[in-house]
Amino acid sequence: MAAPAPAAKKKDVKKAAGPKSISKRNAYKIDGGKVVRTKQACPKCGPGIFMATHKDRVSCGKCGYTEFKKS
Repeated sequence: MAAPAPAAKKKDVKKAAGPKSISKRNAYKIDGGKVVRTKQACPKCGPGIFMATHKDRVSCGKCGYTEFKKS
């Protein structure tokens, strides 16, 4: 019977970062006593859901609605 192979050393594996949520201070701006939204709202979900901004598109994380930016 052959001896078992030596166990390999465990490598340090970095865990992936968790989902990032926008902070409320980045979603709104105060302009002369009025609150103004800085992010685009989803047309399907309504005014309470903001869309994520990417370099070539804006997309909703809740329903998946996407608008592509024109070049």
